[in-house]
Amino acid sequence: MASAARLDLDGNPIKPMTICMIGAGGFIGSHLCEKLMAETTHKVLAVDVYNDKIKHLLEPATHPWSDRIQFHRVNIKHDSRLEGLIKMADLTINLAAICTPADYNTRPLDTIYSNFIDALPVVKYCSENNKRLIHFSTCEVYGKTIGSFLPKDSPLRQDPAYYLLSEDASPCIFGPIEKQRWSYACAKQLIERLIYAEGAENGLEFAIVRPFNWIGPRMDFIPGIDGPSEGVPRVLACFSNNLLRREPLKLVDGGESQRTFVYIKDAIEAVSLMIDNPGRANGHIFNVGNPNNEVTVRQLAEMMTEVYAKVSGEPPLEAPTVDVSSKEFYGEGYDDSDKRIPDMTIINKQLGWNPKTSLWDLLESTLTYQHRTYAEAIKQAIAKPTAS
Repeated sequence: MASAARLDLDGNPIKPMTICMIGAGGFIGSHLCEKLMAETTHKVLAVDVYNDKIKHLLEPATHPWSDRIQFHRVNIKHDSRLEGLIKMADLTINLAAICTPADYNTRPLDTIYSNFIDALPVVKYCSENNKRLIHFSTCEVYGKTIGSFLPKDSPLRQDPAYYLLSEDASPCIFGPIEKQRWSYACAKQLIERLIYAEGAENGLEFAIVRPFNWIGPRMDFIPGIDGPSEGVPRVLACFSNNLLRREPLKLVDGGESQRTFVYIKDAIEAVSLMIDNPGRANGHIFNVGNPNNEVTVRQLAEMMTEVYAKVSGEPPLEAPTVDVSSKEFYGEGYDDSDKRIPDMTIINKQLGWNPKTSLWDLLESTLTYQHRTYAEAIKQAIAKPTAS
């Protein structure tokens, strides 16, 4: 249970608050709800269209926190109850988004509407009712690095000034309009600019979170099991699906893009610090990632193959990966950023946060969960056509 004497970073008692969490039923929301129920006295108005990932917090009604979490089945696109829920709360956290790369250039209109148009009322209601907002954006707003435009053999590519992504200094560099992959990043950047303007002109208290590949149990979906058969989740869930089905891992354009990955438990600790320290968080944009966990997508595939063999007891395939083109995998209009390494200066200075979990450990935790949760269901799904 939560202690009654919780203190913020400046030694002040933390007062219980009511939090309207939009998108509470998703991957990040479910982990944040768990932490808030287990370690704080805050109340959560959990807003989403689905609650599968937080059902264990809602039932049974005998949980010690049962009076501190309420689920509200609300679609923020067209529900008049949204403003009332925001008014009831001290803080709104907006996690709602379409954030699957395969959708960015196959469903660009939905992507833009979901990440910009649908977020507008949330910002408006928070501003008009003097409610604090923590808005989840994305590391994709940075687009491409400056270094990606240098010659491949340029020594400047190794200079952090040309690739390290800083909230208050790095430019946002996107591809041409016909590359609809950038529809997501543009929509997310524009809502950031709107929130920032509301803060400057109307006094909105806000913090913006830019996640850098948060990884852990309950992430995304496994196609054909708890998501559409034709669905393409993000890279870690894609690779998990391949491993579970004993298929080669598909490396888009050779898997040369570089990424960093942070464990969901570490990242949620950062969000918790933002919630409980408004004086330190308000007005800031925060990178939340782990620069120590940087790998190419190819290296990630190799690590996941090794880790999965350990947790499942199954030997890896003789040819564990296969190269595919981005056009073949994502369709026309795909583009990519070369490297995404977060500068951690601001979050470290304001909130004293640093990630702790190594890439190997977070992969072991996540793949253990994936194997335990999905392996049997996938075996049955594969066997059905044969049996019939």
